[in-house]
Amino acid sequence: MMMMTSRWSKNNRASVDERRAVFHRYGQLSASSRHDDEDRQMVADPLIWLQKYTKTKDSHWREAGALSPYRPFPNKAYFRPMVEVFQKEPVLFVEKSRDMMISWLFVGLFTHAAMTTPGIEVVFQSQKEEKAFELVDYAKILCEQQDQRLRRAYPLKSRIQARGTLEFAHGSRVIGIPGGGDQIRSYHPWGLFQDEAASMPEAGESYNHAVPVCQKIVVVSSAGPGWFADFVNDCP
Repeated sequence: MMMMTSRWSKNNRASVDERRAVFHRYGQLSASSRHDDEDRQMVADPLIWLQKYTKTKDSHWREAGALSPYRPFPNKAYFRPMVEVFQKEPVLFVEKSRDMMISWLFVGLFTHAAMTTPGIEVVFQSQKEEKAFELVDYAKILCEQQDQRLRRAYPLKSRIQARGTLEFAHGSRVIGIPGGGDQIRSYHPWGLFQDEAASMPEAGESYNHAVPVCQKIVVVSSAGPGWFADFVNDCP
């Protein structure tokens, strides 16, 4: 039988420098473990992450008298119920008005999911490609403005990213695509966010293509006739 023994013993004592090196390494490992726990706590709740550990960009910051365009995500009473339903339900349809910040909330929730879950794909779809790219740009701002430790814990694939794409080093990505029934067929996403679905003539076709592959679908729109209104009104 072979017994494993320490290389340091009564007859072979560690030098002061060796002991210091061990204590230093142990301290690094302990600190790293504590930081990992703290990082996980900062992203454990996506709404707390949005409101405390990153910032959003307000294009009307001067009118509001703010010192910077980058401000914490607002705290509205209906955000928490929205987050809980998002986490619970695989498919969610939401009627909204312009000033509710519902679109930005769901961009944040999907961005948080992509950032904290390796190897998933999220698609943002809007009527025009430029609008879909704006949603991805907002996701990029949330990643850029978040706590520095989180930027290190969840690094991007590269500093320079293609317009309309947000890619993480662990393989997840967020992609913006224009409206069109066949647009989503080029992807195999974990999640789909359709913004202003009432303005997309083929939103229903995109939705139908997404249902078999997506684990999370959110469809959002302000009032307007069409597939979205018909679908919502037909729901029990």
